[in-house]
Amino acid sequence: MKDYIEDDLELLEEVQEDEENSKTKRTGKELQVPDSMVPGHDLGAYVTAVNRIAILSAEEEHELANQYYYHENLDAARKLVLAHLRFVVHVARSYSGYGLSEADLIQEGNVGLMKAVKRFNPEVGVRLVSFAVHWIKAEIHEFILRNWRIVKVATTKAQRKLFFNLRSSKKRLGWLSQNEVEAMAKDLGVDAATVVQMEGRMGAYDASFDGAADADDEETSQSPAFYLEDSRYDPANSVESDDWEKTSTDGLYVAMKSLDERSRDILTQRWLSDNKSTLHDLAAKYNVSAERIRQLEKNAMDKVKALIEA
Repeated sequence: MKDYIEDDLELLEEVQEDEENSKTKRTGKELQVPDSMVPGHDLGAYVTAVNRIAILSAEEEHELANQYYYHENLDAARKLVLAHLRFVVHVARSYSGYGLSEADLIQEGNVGLMKAVKRFNPEVGVRLVSFAVHWIKAEIHEFILRNWRIVKVATTKAQRKLFFNLRSSKKRLGWLSQNEVEAMAKDLGVDAATVVQMEGRMGAYDASFDGAADADDEETSQSPAFYLEDSRYDPANSVESDDWEKTSTDGLYVAMKSLDERSRDILTQRWLSDNKSTLHDLAAKYNVSAERIRQLEKNAMDKVKALIEA
C-alpha cells in the first residue's frame, strides 16, 4: 500500500496542479458528462471535456467505491471512471514518443481505468488513481507492443522490460558499448545477450517482402522476394525426396524380409500396425515373458537398422 502511494504521488500532484491552473470554467462540483467521449473524433474537444469534470474528494471517491464494490452500483462506477479520465490523458501523453496516435493511447488507457475500477477495493486505504495507474500503463504498454511494428519485437518478460527502458537508459546516441550493455543488464536484471538482441530489434525496421508496387527495378532487386529462394517446388528437391522415400521403403522391406517370422511379427505388431500391440499382448501370444518380447524387439530393431544403413 505504501509503495502505491509513493510511486504515484507525483502523478497525482501534477494532475491536481493542472486542475488548479486550468482556466476552463467549471459547472459545479457535480460530475458533468462530456459532450464528446471519443478521443479520436476531436482530441482537443475531448481533453477539454474531461478537464471539466471535477476531481473527486477522498470522501466522495470512497463513497462511490463502496457503492460499486458492495452494491454493484453501475452509476457509481461510471462516475468514478469519468472523474479519472483526465489522469488517463496525463499518462498517455508520456508515451507520445512511440509514434502512435495519442487518441488510441488514451482509448487503451481508458480500458485499463475501467478494469481498475472493477477491481478497486475501497478498504485497502489508497486513492483510486494510485491503484489505477498501473492498470492504465499495462493496457498502454500492451497496445504499444502490438502496434509499434508489424512484427512484434518483444515477446518475453525481459524483452518487454527492455523495450520500455532501453531508449531512456541510453546516455548517448549510437550503439551501446560492451560496458554499457553489461551495466544496463545489471540495472534491469536481464542477460547482457538480451540487451544486445533487443537493441538490434529496436534499431531494425519493417520491410515489405515484395517491395512497393511503384518501385523501380533497382528498388525491387533489394526486396526480400528477389533474393530469398523458395525451394519447396524445386524439381530437383522433389526428385531427391521421392528417391529417398523409395530407397528407405525398399530398404525397410528387404530388412524385414531377413528377419525370422516371430521377430518380423513383433516389429509389425509393435510399430507398423494401426492397432499396436503391447508387450504383454505379444507375451501371451508367444507364451513368453514381456521382458523376452522386449529383448526380441530390440534385437530385431538393431538388425533392421544395420541392414538399412549398410
